[in-house]
Amino acid sequence: MISRVLAADVGRHVGERIRIAGWVHRRRELKSVTFVLVRDRTGIVQVVGVGNLPDGVTEETPVEVVGSVVDSSRAPGGCEVVDAEFTLLSERAVPGPFDLYRPTVTATLPTVLDNASVALRHPLLRARFEVASASVAGFRSVLDGLGFVETHTPKIVSSATESGATVFGIDYFGRRAYLAQSPQFYKQALVGVFERVYEVGPVFRAEPHDTARHLAQYTSLDAELGFVTDHRDVMEVLREVVAGMAGAAARLVPDAVPMVPERIPEIHFQDAQEWLARETDDDPRGEPDLAPAHERALADWAWRTHGSEFLFVTGYPMAKRPFYTHPDPERPGYSNSFDLLFRGVELVTGGQRLHRHGDYLAALRDSGADPGTYRDYLDVFSHGMPPHGGFALGLERWTARLLGLGNVRWAALFPRDLHRLTP
Repeated sequence: MISRVLAADVGRHVGERIRIAGWVHRRRELKSVTFVLVRDRTGIVQVVGVGNLPDGVTEETPVEVVGSVVDSSRAPGGCEVVDAEFTLLSERAVPGPFDLYRPTVTATLPTVLDNASVALRHPLLRARFEVASASVAGFRSVLDGLGFVETHTPKIVSSATESGATVFGIDYFGRRAYLAQSPQFYKQALVGVFERVYEVGPVFRAEPHDTARHLAQYTSLDAELGFVTDHRDVMEVLREVVAGMAGAAARLVPDAVPMVPERIPEIHFQDAQEWLARETDDDPRGEPDLAPAHERALADWAWRTHGSEFLFVTGYPMAKRPFYTHPDPERPGYSNSFDLLFRGVELVTGGQRLHRHGDYLAALRDSGADPGTYRDYLDVFSHGMPPHGGFALGLERWTARLLGLGNVRWAALFPRDLHRLTP
């Protein structure tokens, strides 16, 4: 049996007889010759002068081809396969929802999502998830180099991480349980074990949003580190992570990847509100959060002023942050937290956490929450936890912003949102 050669490597075998395997990407029959384009995970090979291709073979049918490689300036990759012998590896494929051989995606987003298992074969659609995969590899590589340990925590939990109104409840052997909103509680606890931890995994938010930037399930890239001075130590690590993700993605889409400055510009939340009130038609002062339009305006300011597509907004009001957020000791009412904006959209949320048991009891009391609900979580802090902090980054949102996709669902393999539970 001749070893299989991938499409990307066919050019190394000019003058040899080889075996390729893949899907029929396109079949074209002219008067004197037939062309078949065969696609595998690395690219497309042109097969010419097909002698034994069965009649009626459709696009997307898996085939195996044995033939000789010759130079051809008009073929993909500068070579093609001739004197070919075809073997069908499956039954003839049923035509898909749209033509996958066309250079652009002609289908609408609902059509793509309804037929994802086939639609994602289109090279443009598939490439987006290769970029996402490279970004995750960059995330892992940076944190591995900084001494972090990758962890895997439960996605079925006994209590809400942030707000009971945004969790999916489930029946857990007759007991009430929830799908995890984040690995927050676990990664904090594991700081007490490993000092530095990270996780890549799904999180679930039962928020009834129906926007182009929200999903009910998404992939969260989380990190937590101990023995920090404050949230700025976390911001420094995040800057390294984003640069690593961008560098990994740049190997696939160099024109889409932004330059990550050595020092990402930042603005305090209160100063941001003052600027917005002064420079825009809106006055958000007194609001506990930034609206999407405010994020876009601030991002435009960062680009014009600093030449950066990234901007840290620091010091969000405590009223808007989860109870475990550390307050700013120098500015009452504000927190040692931050958001990282990327091309006008919030990409990352993070900050310093409380680490003293007594501070947690006080924070829960002030919020009106029952400490008993968080008993296991609070117990961790009675056994000596260092000052620590962390962040969470949404992979689908990163990919969508990086590639200029107008809807985050274009960056989700099988998205779950307010209306979609299949496929």
